[in-house]
Amino acid sequence: MDLWRPCWVVFVLGVISLVCSVRAGDIVHEDDLAPKKPGCANDFVLVKVQTWVNGIENAEFVGVGARFGTPIVSKEKNANQRHLILSDPRDCCSAPKNKNKLSGNVVIVDRGLCKFTTKANVAEAAGAKAVLIINNQKELYKMVCEPDDTDLDIHIPAVMLPQDAGASLEKMLMNSSSVSVQLYSPRRPVVDIAEVFLWLMAVGTILCASYWSAWGAREAAIEQDKLLKDALDEIPSGKAIGTSGVVDINITSAVLFVVIASCFLVVLYKLMSFWFIELLVVLFCIGGVEGLQTCLVALLSRWFKRTGESYIKVPVFGAVSYLTLAVSPLCIAFAVVWAVYRNVSFAWIGQDILGIALIITVLQIVHVPNLKVGTVLLSCAFLYDIFWVFVSKKFFHESVMIVVARGDKSGEDGIPMLLKIPRMFDPWGGYSIIGFGDILLPGLLIAFSLRYDWLANKTLRAGYFLWAMFAYGLGLLITYVALNLMDGHGQPALLYIVPFTLGTFLTLGRKRGDLKVLWSRGEPERPCPHIQFQHCQESIEEK
Repeated sequence: MDLWRPCWVVFVLGVISLVCSVRAGDIVHEDDLAPKKPGCANDFVLVKVQTWVNGIENAEFVGVGARFGTPIVSKEKNANQRHLILSDPRDCCSAPKNKNKLSGNVVIVDRGLCKFTTKANVAEAAGAKAVLIINNQKELYKMVCEPDDTDLDIHIPAVMLPQDAGASLEKMLMNSSSVSVQLYSPRRPVVDIAEVFLWLMAVGTILCASYWSAWGAREAAIEQDKLLKDALDEIPSGKAIGTSGVVDINITSAVLFVVIASCFLVVLYKLMSFWFIELLVVLFCIGGVEGLQTCLVALLSRWFKRTGESYIKVPVFGAVSYLTLAVSPLCIAFAVVWAVYRNVSFAWIGQDILGIALIITVLQIVHVPNLKVGTVLLSCAFLYDIFWVFVSKKFFHESVMIVVARGDKSGEDGIPMLLKIPRMFDPWGGYSIIGFGDILLPGLLIAFSLRYDWLANKTLRAGYFLWAMFAYGLGLLITYVALNLMDGHGQPALLYIVPFTLGTFLTLGRKRGDLKVLWSRGEPERPCPHIQFQHCQESIEEK
């Protein structure tokens, strides 16, 4: 059964993702025009707003602290529980009518009609201990100081909450006699264990796929040598044997791939909605079933060789082994169960299993024939990742790649074409994720390096695979370092992975004198297996 076409389609879909951590809440508004200054120098932090209704713990909301005011405590045990009061007038741009009620409590005010600092000063003058400013949109917003602000001696914390959180709080106040809140801003761990597991998952996937790909290439070479020895006169000139199931990428398809991926990314960005995510889920399940089935059949065929080599003709699909028929229903059932329950807390396990199986299958089927094609592909992907993460902000006013990866505007938790693990020790929750493209594209070059090493009979240390794997792991590690240094803002992983992986390969190839062969041929010169025949190559060509 020809599996590479559906796998290739999902491969194109998968490359649209990148490494980034999903954070609680979406903070908008860059404050480049409002830099820090005395009285307005707080770092922007996410704030937890825990509520109690009539003394019973209730919902928790997430806001963002202002640039001005008192910094918010980081530990929950140090945060005071205070009553929540609605401001009157709601904008809190003038002295409130219920001034006595505000004293010692937290006040809710609406955004608009005056500056943020004015609202905070008015609330503080009325005796409020904190001010919650409700945004007029669903997103969070960074509250900065205006250039002409002078009254910045504010000694209460100010927090912005999204519109839906404000509506919920107001409903609580209307339907109960007492509502209390507690404000605190827990700090994220420098490194979460999820990032370690995700790193191991990405490296392990490439490792498994590379060995499978190299094993297949070596078996094909052995089979070709055997046939050359036994039947010289039956070998067609210049035709590879045993590689009919492999698709080699050329330079044109490498460039076209990135162009198509860019077009598809824009389509995703423009059409991002619930129904479109559902369509992607279906496509992902199809690819996941293909990948999982291929991996299981390859693994089980070692124990059930006879069943794997017995075929039956199936309409549409052609000749299919009995082992494939036995495994397919299980793979389909697994994908369907994941699709139905993909929103439950542990559904990421099924998504990662389907994704890893798909990636391994694609890397086994799709090959980079030489270093030249690998260089063009990774260079284009390098520019693609940078453009759609950083440069796209100038044209779309937001990072297209990050918006698509997170699934903004869709009502769901991101697209399925990525591996993810929940952040285990992060008080803000969320997932650490890596897109398929950040594994697949470097994986194509790394798998090529192991195929070359095996055909050239190179040791692990003298070959290229070990160093390519080390470079990939280091590049991915630096991606996570950059992610933490940039306070969780999405980073294009290929920005770090490509220079390390490709640079290491090119440098070693030049130093060892193999660059010319790696660049053009992609495989070493092998001695003719039937040397007893004079001029064997000329004989093959004559035939």
